[in-house]
Amino acid sequence: MTINEATPKEIPILAEFQQKMAMETENLQLDSETLHSGIEALFNDPSKGSYFVVRDHAKTIGCLMLTYEWSDWRNGTVVWIQSVYVLPEYRGKGVFRMLYTHVQQLVHANPSLRGIRLYVEKENHIAQKVYQAMGMDGEHYQLYEWMK
Repeated sequence: MTINEATPKEIPILAEFQQKMAMETENLQLDSETLHSGIEALFNDPSKGSYFVVRDHAKTIGCLMLTYEWSDWRNGTVVWIQSVYVLPEYRGKGVFRMLYTHVQQLVHANPSLRGIRLYVEKENHIAQKVYQAMGMDGEHYQLYEWMK
């Protein structure tokens, strides 16, 4: 398995993965046009973030998106992991661990990056256990949101 930064040609598979993830975790059908436009916007403006994909030979089997948050407390950037998806038949085989390790290496290699955060749906206990197994701590913050 290999990890690469995604390219615009992968927008269709990224959108497919995000549709599947939203349905699995939140029973939510995303608007396809909005989703495609959102993914395209990231590729058109790299300051918004980046996608990484995992391939098993030529088959794309998983992805995640990184976005960035400025931290005045740390005088640096915190990387957010979002939009994680791994094909069901590859779950439990270390795909997310590979992605997470890759992100950790990126953070360690860049002095301006201070750490990694992610959010998880409250009822997604399987994902929470995976994140805890990676050494992440969910004890400090609770996420609130308001969406238009």
